[in-house]
Amino acid sequence: MGHTLLSVLGFLSLNILLHCGHAQDAVLTIEPNWSTFFTRESVTFICDMRDRKDDDWYYAIWKDGQEFLCYNSDKRRTLQPLDTGDSGEYQCRGYLKSHPDSRKESNKVSLTVSDKPEPVLTVSPLWLSPGDSVTLNCNVTHPSAGWRFYWYKAVPKPADYSYSYELLPGSTNGTEQDSYIVHGQTHTAGYVCRAGRGDPVFHSDYSKPKFVLSGDVHSAASLTVSPDRAQYFDKELVSLSCEGNSTKWRVSRFSESGSPIDCTIWGTMTGSTCTIDRYWNSGVYWCESETGQFSNAVNITILYGDIILVSPVHPVAEGHPVTLGCKLKTEKVLHDVDFYKNGKLIKNHTSGELIISAVSKSDEGFYKCKGKESPPGSRSWTSKESWMSVKHVPVSEPEKSSPFPVLLIVGLVCGVLLIILLLLFLYCYRKSNDSCFKRSQSTNQGPATDHMINQDETQNGEYASPLHGPARLYETIKGAAEPENDESGDVTYSVVELKNIAKKGKNEPEESTVYSDVKMASAADDNVMYAQVHSHTKVKKDKGKSSPAEAEEAVYSEVKPGTARDQ
Repeated sequence: MGHTLLSVLGFLSLNILLHCGHAQDAVLTIEPNWSTFFTRESVTFICDMRDRKDDDWYYAIWKDGQEFLCYNSDKRRTLQPLDTGDSGEYQCRGYLKSHPDSRKESNKVSLTVSDKPEPVLTVSPLWLSPGDSVTLNCNVTHPSAGWRFYWYKAVPKPADYSYSYELLPGSTNGTEQDSYIVHGQTHTAGYVCRAGRGDPVFHSDYSKPKFVLSGDVHSAASLTVSPDRAQYFDKELVSLSCEGNSTKWRVSRFSESGSPIDCTIWGTMTGSTCTIDRYWNSGVYWCESETGQFSNAVNITILYGDIILVSPVHPVAEGHPVTLGCKLKTEKVLHDVDFYKNGKLIKNHTSGELIISAVSKSDEGFYKCKGKESPPGSRSWTSKESWMSVKHVPVSEPEKSSPFPVLLIVGLVCGVLLIILLLLFLYCYRKSNDSCFKRSQSTNQGPATDHMINQDETQNGEYASPLHGPARLYETIKGAAEPENDESGDVTYSVVELKNIAKKGKNEPEESTVYSDVKMASAADDNVMYAQVHSHTKVKKDKGKSSPAEAEEAVYSEVKPGTARDQ
């Protein structure tokens, strides 16, 4: 009996297992493994029965206790595109093909499907100084580890009052970080972001464009306001004019929702000027061109009270003067006025004006004015606050001169001086050489002139040089050969021939030649050198005339050399 009872219990247990199965024997997983999906995404259900072969089973997907995807032999089932109605609790069920009555049920997986997300973009700082770095943050409604972020620049499309988007550098494939830094921003600009995940990539919607605002007017486009102030009374005509290199402009303003609204909604656009003639609202205004340019932005405050603060709408440059005042709607001038900066009283100004002769960064802040005497029953004569911006004006450093031009000039001057010195040296050298060979013309009436000849230059050589004078007078210097066995070496023989070649005429001699024989000797007892000069003159006269006898004349000159040759 005992064995029979055990057999019956075992058979019943086997039937129960075959028909009902165990939860741990069937597993349902999803790809991608996210808890939250968005409309138009896809999800894949995967059933695993854990025993026998996969093709031995039929699989079905149940949702909230009801069959959702009917049975078939595919263990992977994909559901796309998802819709918000696909949210629910899913389970996989299977049965053996050979035993239709045998079933297994898997674990349950909850799935949430939400609308396609719209990221929220924030920018910091909102108002920038030229050259600032701007940080963009992109926040998705349902964060997920699978998101990648894409960053765009908003480009105006004046034709349909919308924007096109251009990818910023480095974001073609998205970034893992939900922040992006723009370096060196100098002017007003619009930005957009979106997120993406999966393969193929599922993209979120684009965020609303956000703008980094610059009040600096020194850009490709600029906005001017008339009257030139930051606060206006309601229904007061205000003109906003765009300037720059474009033929078509539009003026935009931030709405309460954070989206820009075109001038055609709240004013009248005529050419490049927008006039606020309806829907006076405070906000930030700027110009956009068809070529993608953004102008400086201005923050305009519209007041429905009796008093406004008169302050500049554009940033004031450091060091420039500025005057703040109070203006009544009745055009009455207030003389007894208090001015406040950042909520603190500055001092009373009976002139009704606050004059700052040279503004600095410390003067930047929120200002307002208050009239001390208000008429009975009227609202308080206190204006709203307006921000007065002070922009830094960098001091231009003097340009550092390159040393190259200086060196070049110095080099040229030195080169010219060297050339001049070289020319002077050559001139003097030639002058000194010429002076060594000059000899004065000897006459028959006076004594012979001494001629000092450099023996080194005349040795074994012959030189001829012209001498000055009305006639062509040539001096020929011939150096005598030194005797082979001359021991003293103190005697020098030189023959000087002076030739006077004149133009032949009827009454002039054809040729006159002067020969000078110079003999130099030194005494034995003292260092005295004597020079004996014998002059011979030969004159050839014209034909038919007799020639006088040759004249010979001896001249002795005492020569005292400074240093003996042997010494």
